[in-house]
Amino acid sequence: MSKIITFGEIMLRLAPQGYYRFVQADTYGATYGGGEANVAISLAGFGLDAAYVTKLPKHEIGQGAVNTLRRFGVDTSLIARGGDRVGIYFLEKGASQRASKVIYDRAHSAIALAEKSDFDWKRIFQNASWFHFTGITPALSEGAAALTEDALAAAKAAGVPVSCDLNYRKNLWSKQKASEVMGALMKYVDVCIANEEDCADVFGIHAQGSDVGSGKISREGYEKVAKEMQGRFGFKQVAITLRESFSANDNNWAAMFYSEGQAHFSKTYALHIVDRVGGGDSFCAGLIYGLVKKMGSQQALEFATAASCLKHSIEGDLNLVSADEVEKLAAGDASGRVQR
Repeated sequence: MSKIITFGEIMLRLAPQGYYRFVQADTYGATYGGGEANVAISLAGFGLDAAYVTKLPKHEIGQGAVNTLRRFGVDTSLIARGGDRVGIYFLEKGASQRASKVIYDRAHSAIALAEKSDFDWKRIFQNASWFHFTGITPALSEGAAALTEDALAAAKAAGVPVSCDLNYRKNLWSKQKASEVMGALMKYVDVCIANEEDCADVFGIHAQGSDVGSGKISREGYEKVAKEMQGRFGFKQVAITLRESFSANDNNWAAMFYSEGQAHFSKTYALHIVDRVGGGDSFCAGLIYGLVKKMGSQQALEFATAASCLKHSIEGDLNLVSADEVEKLAAGDASGRVQR
């Protein structure tokens, strides 16, 4: 069976219990997660054959990350082993009008210091059906950016479709550096995925009539953003998630998918958030699933948006839902009634 390949960094997540602040916490829950790993786990949960590529230390913390991937059905046979550390991120969950906060401790992680000799991309892309990466990976280091381009060139040489989640992180690099590096990688990308801020932050393409700070979203503005992105980089398709934030706990969630000259908009979900980390990753996985399964544009979009809606109800980075659960929500069953 052909595999969907994702490439990036999986990290150790340390979070105080509940809504405790960092300065209150005396215990931290430990789990694993990271953009492309989250996508791979979602896809495996939907029943697809997903493989994750990264580099992890041989010690027990690295093995813990591998075990998490294996637990949820991801092929870990392509992971390089070596280096000294697993990246860490600390998460303080926001509530009401207090925003969530992330602190990174990921410098000099195994994947940030990985070398070209760690990965045989030609072998990795044998029998691959899709490749996914995010803007986080090339932001880790100059070496990680070079590895990402190596992977993309190999994917294209193998005829493998490529999706990219722009995923701009201001704590990793500047907007100028992100624009420079990501702009050079976009020539390899078939499907570009972004949130309501990424296009402006990375490429200076703004949605007229929208104000992210106040939660105001203009559908027409984002349709123009998608057209401009496609015109500049030649993407086959562009997807943009549209989050209207009323507070840290309550958001409206929808998305747009621009394909074959037409903008498709999903239904809007009113979210009461349990954990929003991984929301964009779950959307990416849902969209990839829909496209791999040859769904129509609207159906693939609705599947992706419903998948991401469900993720917001789950603690941790990972979207632990089945394709059946997503399809029920996408079909209109949003009651949340007990299933017996």
